[in-house]
Amino acid sequence: MRVTIADVAREAGVSKTTVSRVINTKGEVDRVTAARVREVIAQLGYVPSSGAVGLARGSSRTVGMLVPSLTWPWMGELLQGVVDTVEAADYGLLLFTCNRGAESVQRFTSQVSARAFDGLVVVEPENTLGHLTDLHRDGLPIVLIDDRGHHPAFPSVVTTNHEGGASAARHLLAAGRSRPVVLTGPQHFGCVRDRLGGFRSVLPDVHVVEGDFTELGGRLAMEQLLSEGVAFDSVFAHNDISATGVLRALRTAGRRVPDDVAVVGFDDIPMAEHTEPPLTTVRQPTRRMGETAARMLLSHLGGTPVPDGPAVLPTELVVRRSAP
Repeated sequence: MRVTIADVAREAGVSKTTVSRVINTKGEVDRVTAARVREVIAQLGYVPSSGAVGLARGSSRTVGMLVPSLTWPWMGELLQGVVDTVEAADYGLLLFTCNRGAESVQRFTSQVSARAFDGLVVVEPENTLGHLTDLHRDGLPIVLIDDRGHHPAFPSVVTTNHEGGASAARHLLAAGRSRPVVLTGPQHFGCVRDRLGGFRSVLPDVHVVEGDFTELGGRLAMEQLLSEGVAFDSVFAHNDISATGVLRALRTAGRRVPDDVAVVGFDDIPMAEHTEPPLTTVRQPTRRMGETAARMLLSHLGGTPVPDGPAVLPTELVVRRSAP
């Protein structure tokens, strides 16, 4: 049976509050009593909860992370970057997802109220930015990863989406591709507008199709373009998952990649190396994004002021056989 703080208090002949003060080195207990409590703790083998100790000291030494879902293709790399940084600083990590919508948000909010963590790293779930802004104004340190163009009133880590789109366009233009199709993600995302704007800054005359970042969406969009007889020699898909759908539809239709159509994606998820042909893509440094966000949050918890603007990490074009 696990030894409790009540067992220690009863054996030492003191209150639970006194035991708590000794554990948390509050200093309000005389030396003789404190020594007796520590002796009983050693005799009974009592191990205090690290969370309870942290909360009593005003810090849980735990960081929270809120994400929409763990199924996003680049989420594993991002999460690993956060975990590596947090654990190296001897902090724990509490992970929250919003798979159940309002129920998930309510569960997360209850943990905020219980002060279960000291600060929060966020990949913004839909329709939560207002709530997160309120939490930050109430004193919860927050760092947002990929602000989607929302420019929140708290620190964030972003990538050069505009330059990423421009680099894809420059690469296709240099390869002699002058009739591109751009398959975007949902247009209300700031990153989508930035990627499209960057591409158009190099190749203004583009055929734009709004997608949904899914493989099925990429495949259906490409099938419709082919059935409508749209003339194009290249595709810039706004993520690698939809680009795989494009590749599948082109292969089914007998279009050769890259001979007939060059294809460029965005993200450089692990799958991109293993498509047929391997996918040229714009790499987001997802692990570094996680590491940077965690470092910013931990520095803030340590008393270092956070930067006024977002931390911006560069994208990089990775050339493979789908668009050599």
